[in-house]
Parts: sequence; C-alpha cells; structure tokens
Amino acid sequence: MLLPGSTLGMLGGGQLGRLFAMSARSLGYKVIVVEPDPTSPAGQVADEHIIAAYDDEKALEQLGKACDVVTTEFENIPADVLRKLSQVCPVFPPADALEKAQDRIVEKAFILSCGLLPVPYGVITTKSEIAKAVEAVTFPAILKTARFGYDGKGQQTINSAEDVEAAFMATNQVDCVLEQRIDLDCEISVILGRNESGESHCHPVAENIHQDGILYQSLVPARVVDNIEKAAQAAAIRMADKLNYVGVMAVEFFVTKKGELLVNEMAPRTHNSGHYTVDACVTSQFEQQVRMVCGLPFGDTTLLSPVVMTNLLGDIWGGENKDIQPHWENLLKSASSKLHLYGKQEARIGRKMGHYCTLSDKLEDAKAEADKIFNTLAS
Repeated sequence: MLLPGSTLGMLGGGQLGRLFAMSARSLGYKVIVVEPDPTSPAGQVADEHIIAAYDDEKALEQLGKACDVVTTEFENIPADVLRKLSQVCPVFPPADALEKAQDRIVEKAFILSCGLLPVPYGVITTKSEIAKAVEAVTFPAILKTARFGYDGKGQQTINSAEDVEAAFMATNQVDCVLEQRIDLDCEISVILGRNESGESHCHPVAENIHQDGILYQSLVPARVVDNIEKAAQAAAIRMADKLNYVGVMAVEFFVTKKGELLVNEMAPRTHNSGHYTVDACVTSQFEQQVRMVCGLPFGDTTLLSPVVMTNLLGDIWGGENKDIQPHWENLLKSASSKLHLYGKQEARIGRKMGHYCTLSDKLEDAKAEADKIFNTLAS
C-alpha cells in the first residue's frame, strides 16, 4: 500500500492527467509527469514535469527511479515503453491492456473472446479483404482506421458496398474495420476500478450524447432500464478480469432499438464520460485511479445527485485567439453548475478545453439548465 508522501508517475500530460494529478496532490502524493508539450495541462499542476517524448529512454529511467508507481492517461503510449518501465517500477495498467485497446481489430477479437458482442464488423487490411468485409455488414456502415482514431477522427461513413474501396484507398490502405451503423436507442459507458486482488467497483452508468463524433454530454443516471445497466457493468467487469486489469478503465456500449447491448470500445484509463464523478459522486474516477494504483481500498462510488456533464470545445471561443473567452458569467451565475477548465493554451475547433457539470434533484432539470447555459456561452 502506497500512502500519501509517495511519488506517482503519469505518462501523458492532457486533461485526464491534469485531473489525476490534482486528485493525487490533494491526497498528499507527489506527481511527476512525462509529456513533450511544455505547456501541457497536467504539467502545469504536477510537482515535476519531464519534457520529453514518451519513449525517451533517459526520461523513462528518470521517471522510474523517482516514482513508486507509474500510470497512464491515454492508450496510445507504445506498449513496449510500459514493459521496459515495469522493469524499474510498478506500472498500471498493464502493457497488454493498452496493446489491445490500441488496435480496433485486436480489440474486437478480444471482446468476442470475452463472450460479448461487438458491433457487426469486417476487417480490411488489403483490397482483397473488402468483399469479405462487405458480407459481414449491412449498409450504411462506417470505415474506421484500426489505430489512432478518436473523437470521430479516422472515420468515414459508407452508404454502399461500391464506396468501400475508394474509402479504403483514401486511408492510404492502412488497416481498417468496416462497422455496421447501428439503429441506436442510446450510447452508455461504464467506469470501473479494479485492484490487484481482482475486485472491481463500478461508478453509475452514464448516458452519452455525441455531436459530430465528439462527446457533447453525459447524463447520469442513464435513462436505461435496470437490466441494461447491470448487464453493462457485468460486461465491463468481465473484460477487466480477462485483462487482469489494475487501475480505472472505461467501456462504451451501444444500446440498440431492439434492446441489445453491444460493446463499442474500451479505454484503459479514466474517461471523458466519467468527468461527472468529480462533482456528483462520493469518489471521483481520478481518486479511484489513485487508490487502485496505490493499492488503497476502494472509494465509495455512490451518486450524490443527478448530473449532466457538458464538454466545452474550442468552437465556443471567439476564434483562434485564446484571449477572447466565452461568456463565463452565464455559467458562473448558475449555482448548480461547476466549471472545469484544462489550462490549454490555444482554443481550436473540436479541441476539448474544459467541461462543466450541472446538478439537480431531477435529471431533466439538470439537462434543461445545462443546455440553457451552453446556448449562451459562445463568444
């Protein structure tokens, strides 16, 4: 058990690393961040910021020797980096978990191996595989690059079998999956913590609303029937168990109009859809991450209030000039809303700059207030 006063390492300097570092420091831990961006959100609040690439051997050696444990804030850190680092100090989550999440083809095979259902899909790594992939889905469909896609990046909507080859060529023939577009009732996600003893605790399920492939809002409690919520949590735990996972992870699901539960993807880290936990739960996902990697007991995941988390993208700033701010006064006068900005130096279209959580006794009232605020923020 690593107690306050210990030093925790974080690979990655984005907003997830920032919120982890803030939580860890409030508990009395020291935090060292490795991140190449000198102005990174996490680096701003850490005790020490090592400005280096994630695979920089000297930086990793420095991190490993200085830290009692190291964790990560996003899944695209090379798995071999974690394997090498784990020879110097404990690293959670395990490299194998990150590796499975880095490639959609590997990830979907893993989902099937857990006895769970992914979205119907076909694999395309060469032109010769297009015909077989087309047989696995009905159209419309989505062609997704197997690696390095997030927030709608690396995705193309495909309306017919005839369009697949041109779309695949447009990716420069990188490995892809062709996913069937689902007739959705809603999208939900599960945040869970798992310790070295194999015990897992889940936060309440979030219902997620996306716009242009980017998360817009998370609503909690999710507006789904109890058996869907329980099935999603059980599925997430099954995946974490098979990975022998340690830390906090997220699993996203599609709920179809027919009531089917399909696994969309997993994230071996804290997650955007879990930001609500900071303001609306006894224990946030970030404190839970600290607890899991330090071998501490679980924090209580009870939901204290219905809540709506709303993302703030660079779109609402007054152009590319970071000095032109949104109308924060319209948010700050809402006594039931909590603002979190990430300290990013440049507002860009589609870039996550912050979020706010709106709480109320009734979810529909929180949603109405959150939407009202959002519509008044743009500069």
